[in-house]
Amino acid sequence: MPHPNTHPSPHDASPLYVDLDGTLTLSDTLYESVMLLVRRNPLNLLRLLAWLLLGKAGFKHKLADAVRPDPARLPYHERFVQYLRDEHARGRPLVLASAADARIVGEVAAHFKIFDAVLGTHGGAGGPNLSRAHKRAAIDAHARAGGHTTWTYAGNSHDDLSVWQGSTQAVAVNAPPAVVRALQRQHPQARVFAQEPLKLKTVLRAIRLKQWSKNALLFLPLLAAHSLDPALWGLAALAFVAFGLCASATYLFNDLLDLPNDRVHRLKRYRPLASGAVSIALAVVLGVVMMVLAFGLALAVSGGFAAMLLAYTVTTLAYSLWLKRVALMDVLVLSSLYTLRIGAGGVAVSVAPSNWLLAISIFLFLSLALVKRCAELEELDDERAALAPGRGYQPRDLASLRSMGLSSGFLAVLVLTLYIDSQNSQALYAQPEWLWGAAPVLLLWIMRIWLKTGRRELHGEDPLQFALRDPFSWVTLGVMGAMGLAATVGL
Repeated sequence: MPHPNTHPSPHDASPLYVDLDGTLTLSDTLYESVMLLVRRNPLNLLRLLAWLLLGKAGFKHKLADAVRPDPARLPYHERFVQYLRDEHARGRPLVLASAADARIVGEVAAHFKIFDAVLGTHGGAGGPNLSRAHKRAAIDAHARAGGHTTWTYAGNSHDDLSVWQGSTQAVAVNAPPAVVRALQRQHPQARVFAQEPLKLKTVLRAIRLKQWSKNALLFLPLLAAHSLDPALWGLAALAFVAFGLCASATYLFNDLLDLPNDRVHRLKRYRPLASGAVSIALAVVLGVVMMVLAFGLALAVSGGFAAMLLAYTVTTLAYSLWLKRVALMDVLVLSSLYTLRIGAGGVAVSVAPSNWLLAISIFLFLSLALVKRCAELEELDDERAALAPGRGYQPRDLASLRSMGLSSGFLAVLVLTLYIDSQNSQALYAQPEWLWGAAPVLLLWIMRIWLKTGRRELHGEDPLQFALRDPFSWVTLGVMGAMGLAATVGL
């Protein structure tokens, strides 16, 4: 497969017409706009359905009237952008030609300052959708009006094959192998910027497979009840998979809504969706498939568990759409989602978790949710940002959030110590006094993670993900598990 080179071809004096979606940008501005509109209000989906009746050009015009993506926050094909800058420096005419709404095309061109003109869809004027034959005709007319009888086109999709038929030279950018093969039958000397293959590792990162570890909370009711029934553990395992699929689907939806903010975040901009490694269309398909599978498995467990999963889904979507931007409400929702997992695990195996367990989890996970927010705020430069992107906090809130978080963590330990002398503890454990050894260990772990947060050693990372790769956290878990075992068997 040919690779890009830096030597001008004999046709380099001809104007180069550049496609936008999938070529210059790794994303699609139409999908980006749809996500922006849905983020404003989910009911806007009804408006989108109504606009579809206007045809492609009319739909794009109405959508661009409502929202337009910020060109500075779109992911671009960097090697191709550098190629365009080099061509511009040589004096070659560059034109951004896209089926996207003309206003979006113009704003992207203005962002780069290397394009001499733009061609786009003018839906408001009743013009055609500028793709395939319509784009080819528009480019040909524009080139002739500028005194050029030949022109070069850079595109990426099957729709661009009909445009390449009219070009003298061709450039394929990020195009699927089948499109490249078809193009090379038309233009054997086509310049190719090869498509990066989508790897399974990238997809697993997009669905956040590592976050499935949080769903281990579904097994807590069985552990707390000291049950060894294989049938119940099988149900819990099925519930674990259902919750994992559902959580991955909601993570994808959350990332789709958070694209503009993630792309300006120091770490989150490398996420598969934010970087353009996984397309919006693929993310939507994956999300829908996983959600259907999740509820199919949930119904196989029980109707009650499916209801709990539905409650989790609704709460998570409400968090993604609105609650995450409401200060303090966001951390309460996050902590409740962890506790909801424990409740769902109990429903799945028909073992009711004790109020003690639920109280400990609420306070502990509220503390960890506040750790996450404080870690994000620690990353902000006071002179650069007044608010955390997509959040409702300011850097000056750090002191208050730290005090809330430490208090919540200490309350979790307090509830644990009160539980040791409770009737529940006396009934379940042979020697509950061993649990006193777990209290200072948990207290030390909470104080340590808050100390690391203040020292900016979490780097905005999820505290549970940090704990999974932290040896001290594993030692803490092992010691607490040993104390629980000793209390159970009565050493």
